[in-house]
Amino acid sequence: MSDADSGRLRSALDRAADRMLDATVYERIGIAVGSTALALLISLVIVAAVGHDPLQFARDLIVGSFGSRRAFSRTLQFTTLFILAGVAVAVAFRAGVFNIGVQGQLIIGGISATLAIIWVAPFLPNGVGGGIALALLGLIAAMVTGGLYAAFPGVLKAYYGANEIITTIMLNFIAIGIVGWAVDGPLRPDDARSVRTDYLPDNVALPQLLFENPNFSIVGLAFALVVAIVISIVMTRTSLGYDMVTSGHQEPAATFSGVASKRMIVTTMTLSGMIAGLVGAIFAIMVQGYFIDPSGIGNYGFDAIAVSLLAANNPLGVVPAALLFGALDSSSSYVQINSGVPVQLIDGIVGLVVLFVAAPELFRMIAKRTGLGGDDR
Repeated sequence: MSDADSGRLRSALDRAADRMLDATVYERIGIAVGSTALALLISLVIVAAVGHDPLQFARDLIVGSFGSRRAFSRTLQFTTLFILAGVAVAVAFRAGVFNIGVQGQLIIGGISATLAIIWVAPFLPNGVGGGIALALLGLIAAMVTGGLYAAFPGVLKAYYGANEIITTIMLNFIAIGIVGWAVDGPLRPDDARSVRTDYLPDNVALPQLLFENPNFSIVGLAFALVVAIVISIVMTRTSLGYDMVTSGHQEPAATFSGVASKRMIVTTMTLSGMIAGLVGAIFAIMVQGYFIDPSGIGNYGFDAIAVSLLAANNPLGVVPAALLFGALDSSSSYVQINSGVPVQLIDGIVGLVVLFVAAPELFRMIAKRTGLGGDDR
């Protein structure tokens, strides 16, 4: 490649980087929506290419997600978990810290909530009041343990320069291994045919309102929405949120202005982990009624990265993004049964959506790290 060609390529990259780095939140959300639509369109082409009816596939996606009250409640069930997990990721990413450990933190939070409820239940009355107290205890236990599990890689990053991407990924596998051993060992009841803990008391279950799905409660969805709203206010309307964002993106500037930037990095990771812990608690209380082998929980913590990126790391934008991923998860079994599309292809379509959504944000990150763009940043 000649010097002239290299110069033109560099100029084109600089212009693209400038456009991406200067994009507003609404523009970034628009790019994410467009990327998702393109990914779904390409998915239909792939479905047709392998010999299936793309129109039938698209119809089954919609029917399997929203075609009945049960399907819709199942979609909202997944959406509830994706909202909380997506907000957990968004808190960290928005503040310039990469928490890839939400999966491990939700596992730690979930098992902590389950054990706290089971151990304390004998000391509380068997009524609505006791059930509410136990549910609150479980949520608090999940927040504390999830926050502490995320604070550890935060400390390693802030005070020892450890890469939080590596440490949080490693902690995911540690959580999966230890909790998996415990659930299949000392925490597994003698009469259990599956790998699980004891059942939670019946009075801990969330009330069934509007829908008859035993694995979903509108109360859980309302709780997730409240968390998203509160975190959005904290991140955009408070000095704490401003300090967190400044410390993650401009640590020297934050330190110069009097902000304890290292402590704020730890605070960001702790808050992210606290929300991730709530995912595990809601999974145990609303969905399962006990805690299972972590390998059977689902990849909520990993998929939440794409949910957050689709929302441009905006806690409120996470809600519609979570609905999209909830719908895809909800419809997978229906699509497989009715259209004959194998589940592996459906997983591939989800992966394609993730790839297309992540690509623009990945380019933004590369531009910041490599200095692409016409202006110094």
